[in-house]
Order: sequence, then structure tokens, then C-alpha cells
Amino acid sequence: MASSPCSSVNFDSGLEIKTRSVEQTLIPLVSQITTLINHKDKPKKSERTQQAIQRVGQAVSVAVGRFVAVGEAIAVENEELKEEMGMACFEARRAGDAIAQLTDVGTAVTPPVDGRTTVFSDRTGMVKAARMLLSSVTKVLVLADRIVIKQIITSRNKVLVTLEQLERVSTFQEFVQIFSQFGNQMVEFAHLTGDRQNDLKDENKKARMAAARAVLEKCTMMLLTASKTCLRHPDCESARINKDAVFHRMRFALEQVMEIVTDARPCGETKVLPLSIYTGIKDFKSNVEGLREGLYLLPHQALSGQLEAVVERMEDFTDSAYTSHEHREGILQLCQLARQDTDQLITAWIEAQSLNAKEATEEMELSILKTCQSVYELRRELHKVAVGRAADLLKLHAEHLPLRALKASGGEGNLEAVAEYARTLGEQKEQLVETCRLLCHVSGTEPLEITCIHAEETFHVIGPQIISAAQTLALHPSSKIAKENLDVFCEAWESQLCDMAVLLREINDVFEGRRGDKRAYVSLPRPKHSANLKTVKAVKLDAEEQSTIAKLGLELRLLTSDVDTEVEKWEDQEHDIVRQGQSLSSMAYSMHLFTRGEGLLKTTTELFHQAEVLSEEGLQLCSSLHTFSIQLMDEEKVAVLSEMEKLMGLCQQLQMGVRTPVQGKTATFQKVDSSIQNTRAIITVVIYLLPVCNKIVRKYKSERSNLGSPQSWTDRQSSTAVKDNVLNGKNSNGFGVKSLEQHMANLTFLESK
Repeated sequence: MASSPCSSVNFDSGLEIKTRSVEQTLIPLVSQITTLINHKDKPKKSERTQQAIQRVGQAVSVAVGRFVAVGEAIAVENEELKEEMGMACFEARRAGDAIAQLTDVGTAVTPPVDGRTTVFSDRTGMVKAARMLLSSVTKVLVLADRIVIKQIITSRNKVLVTLEQLERVSTFQEFVQIFSQFGNQMVEFAHLTGDRQNDLKDENKKARMAAARAVLEKCTMMLLTASKTCLRHPDCESARINKDAVFHRMRFALEQVMEIVTDARPCGETKVLPLSIYTGIKDFKSNVEGLREGLYLLPHQALSGQLEAVVERMEDFTDSAYTSHEHREGILQLCQLARQDTDQLITAWIEAQSLNAKEATEEMELSILKTCQSVYELRRELHKVAVGRAADLLKLHAEHLPLRALKASGGEGNLEAVAEYARTLGEQKEQLVETCRLLCHVSGTEPLEITCIHAEETFHVIGPQIISAAQTLALHPSSKIAKENLDVFCEAWESQLCDMAVLLREINDVFEGRRGDKRAYVSLPRPKHSANLKTVKAVKLDAEEQSTIAKLGLELRLLTSDVDTEVEKWEDQEHDIVRQGQSLSSMAYSMHLFTRGEGLLKTTTELFHQAEVLSEEGLQLCSSLHTFSIQLMDEEKVAVLSEMEKLMGLCQQLQMGVRTPVQGKTATFQKVDSSIQNTRAIITVVIYLLPVCNKIVRKYKSERSNLGSPQSWTDRQSSTAVKDNVLNGKNSNGFGVKSLEQHMANLTFLESK
């Protein structure tokens, strides 16, 4: 049964499966039922086969019975779904019993034939029971999923009520009390939406959810400082503007989450992404190649019209003041070439149709290849321009000079200087917004397009907020709260620049045919030091602590990308050093995700266990490096062993830290902070070692390929064999996990890779 697009909102009986958990629950049942129905195609069964089929039928019936018991318990706890759930459970139980009866050898209707018994005599009954079972079980699962949606809606409603209260407070005491409650509600909302995001099947929805939750993550801290500033300076217009912008953005993000969770849109509108150049070229190329299969499926003007629509969107590149003359000319020339090749293709196409050809002629095939090649060259040039500009901008703004100047001039109370640097920041904002738009055109996947749009919107919104915060500080230069507020908005800007750097690498990965995905670690190993770990209790982090941890997490994220870049330069991807480096990078990435509220790590206990596993893997890498160094020359050996000793010390330090039991909120935070800092130091050493070792391996291989006569090879065969074993290692395992309590009482939020 199909569901309407708004089925989740209306809570009808539609059975559209939107989450992985429901899908994965159904797979074993579908497999068993398929086994039973397939056996019906063989009318004669041996006694052994009959018994096997009977066992499968009974297993299905028992499993359905247990499943239904859970469904009935859910129905008791949720009055509004009691009737629907009860009916679905009744149908599932009846279908399970019918399958058990139909597969029971003792109830076979048909008499023995040639010494064998025929089961499934009632084929219609079997198919009917199977359909009823799948339909009813799916309905139970979808109804249970509605309860999850209801929990998220309820949590969102609580957040909105408290948000309105926060907006109206007039005293610090009242604000602190309500914000504490708000923090706890945001933690609950963060966990519910994070789990939902991970469970969604639709990758576009996952990307949109990640973007909305990232806004909530940043806005929670902004809301704290902007509100405090407004309370401290109630007559300051810039402070009020700053605060109102945060509340508006937070409400908008909450509504975006609800759209995704419930599939609800105003008037049934469908969320459509603005058409990117990449998508346009992809569709155009698909139609061009489709001519091989059908010469009469499209009108001739459709191709040229489609290409012109793509060329028109390139105005974002060619009309930009930041596009160099050389790049502009290159794009226009490639556009003209694509037009010429398309015109030639249409001419060959018309000629083939005039000959009543049933398939593409030789001339037409050549034109198809030329047209596809020309649009590929165009796409490559656009990618080069967009990515090149983004990389240049990130380098140019790496020092965050306008932000520093705004902080300094605001602290001095210099309104004129603030206005001047505000213009500079405004120009930087416009450059970044435009660059995000260009990256969206070449991103290569819809989830990355969504991330580009999120980045564009973030720069567009935060820029003016930084300026209003700087104006407030300039008006009240001695205000610590106003200074703290400006710092928070500047940190959000810097954080978005870091995210943009990661986005840039992901877009490059897609263009070069690498997805860039981290390996998912879905089954945490059992802690080896559980006695120590049990003494650690998950505690809530306040806003300042969470902000500190989140910044460290961002640094880890960038470092893991550097590791991945270095790993890709190795010819031997199975080398021990490479595999162990990848493993460390993946585990560090999981710790980054913990600082943002995603993945499988849900508590500080799990974080500490992850850190311990990472330290053990680091020590394994030290062992590989020691073996690797055996055959090295003195200078190379000293360099490798020096870094190895540094790595060993850091791993031991991390290991001792996570094994030390602590009690209390402050001590736990210090342990989290120390664990992430040590991990960052470990990954930094790995980033240094990977290119050094790769250079040595390449040098050795080059020397080996240049060995002289067979005699010289024989003379060196023994030592070379040892070197082969030492320099060509192999081993490892990867992780990719997450979770962290964010702002105030654990406020957790994240955007996923």
C-alpha cells in the first residue's frame, strides 16, 4: 500500500518505509517468507525438505508472536494508536498462525504421491497469508515509528515554549533559571533528532537535517550570550537586533527539522533544490547518450534548449567580479565548443532520422562522443574555477584579520573603526557567499549541494550578526558580556570556515571519483578495563566547556582530512603504516563526531574507551615504525625513531589518562578535554610520519629497480629480502563513531559527513 506524501503528518495507514531501522527489521522476515513461497514451485518434497519447511514456518510464527507482544505493549502505552496497532497486531498474529498451519506436515491436505507428501496444497492461502503478514508487520513498524516522530514533535514543542519564555525574560536570575531548563530540553531534542538523522534512508533528508541541527548547535551558544548582552544593556538597539536575529534563526531551524521529520510542507509543496550546473550537465549528457537507444524519443530542439539552460546558469561564474578574465574567457570558449558539438550532433541526428535508421549512425556516434567530451571539459573548468577560488579565499582569510580588528576596535570603543572593518567583513562575506554558490554548482551530489546552500546561508546571516555584536561592544567597551558575545559570533564564523575547508575536500573527492566517506564502526569492542570505566558517569557540560570541546573537535576533523590526503599518496594502501594511520584517523574522526553529537558514541564512558582503543592502535603503529626503521640509514633512522618515541609517549599518556577513574563534573570535563588534546597531538605526529615514511619507501623501491647485474642482485638478495619484509608491511581496523553533550546541560548537535 502506498502512502501519501504527507502520510507522516496525517498519521494515516500508509506503509511507506522511510527509515533504515524499519527496513532492516523486515529483511529477515522477507527472506524467510521468500524461502517458503519458492518451495511451492516444487510440488513434490522429500520428508527431509518437508521438515525443513515446517521448521521455517514455525520459526516465522514464533518470531511474529514475540514481535506482536511488543507491538501490543506499545499500543497500551499510546492510547491514540491503540486501535490501529491492535488491529495490525491481530492481523500479523493471524497471518503467522496461518503460515505455521500451512507448513505443518501433519495437516497436509493432499494424500501421498509416489511415497512423498505434497505440502502447500493451498497455494492461494499461502500467498494470501504471506502478503497479510508482511503488510501487518510493516504497519506495526510504521506505527511504532510514528511514536518516535511524536516524541520529536513533543520535544520540539517544549523547546519552543521555553524559547518564548527566554525571549521575554527581564532579569538575569529568571534567565539563568529558564536557560537551564532550555539546555536540558535541547539535549533531549538533540539526541532524538540525531538518532532520527542516522536512521533516515533519504540522503538528502539526512543532509538537510544535519544542516538544521548545525544551526541549532551554533545558535544555542549565541542565544546565551546575545540574551545576556541584551539584559545587561537593555536600551542598546544593536544588542536587541543581534538577539532577535538569533531567536529568528533558531525558530526557522526548528521548523526545518519538523519539515524533515514529518514530511510536512505548506500547501503540500515539494522541496526542490535550485538546479545546479552539475545537475544540468548530467541530465544533458544522459539525454545525449540516450540517443543511442532511441532516435525518436526527443524533439531536436530539446537538446539545444537544455544546453542553453545550462549555459545561462553559468552567469554565476562569468558575471562575477571575482572571476579572472582568463577563467571567464576559458568558460565562454568551452560553452561555444559545446554549442558547436551539439549542433553537429543534431545535424547527424536529423540525417539518421531521414534515413529511417533504427539506431545511431557512425557519424552520430562520433558526435555523441564529442559532445559528451566537450561538456565534461566544461564541467572540469567550472570545478577548477570554483574550487580554486574557495581554496584561495580560505588561505586569504586564515588569519581572520577583520574579526581581530573588529574585536580590537570594539574594545577601544572606536565606532568609526568598527564601521570601516564592518565594510571589510561585509566584502569578505559577499565573496564567501558567492563562492559557496559556485561550489554548489559543481558539488557533484545533492547532499553536498544542500551543505553548500547551508554554508552560503550561514555566512550570509552570521556576517551582519558579528557587526551588530561589534557595534554593541564599541558602545559599551568595558562590558565583559558584550565582549564574550562578539567572541562567540566570531568563533561561529571561524567554525564555518573550517567546515567549508572540509566541504571543499569532499567536493574534490566526488569529482575525482572518491566518495571520501569515513568507515562506519558499528560494533564497539568490549572495554578491557571495564572496572575503571564503570566508575565514570556521564555528566553535563556547561556552555563554556562545550564550546572548548567543540573547537578541539573541529581541529581533529581537519587533521583527519590531512591524514586521508597523505594516505592517498601511498602506492601500497595495504602497508601496515598506512592501515594503522587510517585506523587512527577514523577513530579520531569518531571523537570529533562525539564533540558534535553524532555517531555511536553516546557517553563520556564510550569516548574514554574509544580513546583507549586509539592509544593501543597508536602503540601498534610504534611497533610497525620500529620494525620499519631497522634497515634505514642513520639519518633516516634517527628521524623515524625520534617521531616514534614522541608518538609512544603520547599514546602512553593518553592510555594512562583514560584508565584513571574520576568523579565529578569538573574532573570528567578535564578528562574529556585531555583525551581529545592528546588525540590531536597523536594525529599531528601521524601526519608528519606518513609522508616521511612514504618518501623512504619510494626511495627504496627506486634503488631496488636500479640494481645492476644478476650478480649484484645475488650479492644483495639476503639484505634486500629483509628490507622487503620491513618496508612493505600490512595490518588494521577502522572506526567512525560519535556523540557529545553540547552547550549548557550537554547540548548535543551535529552535522554529519
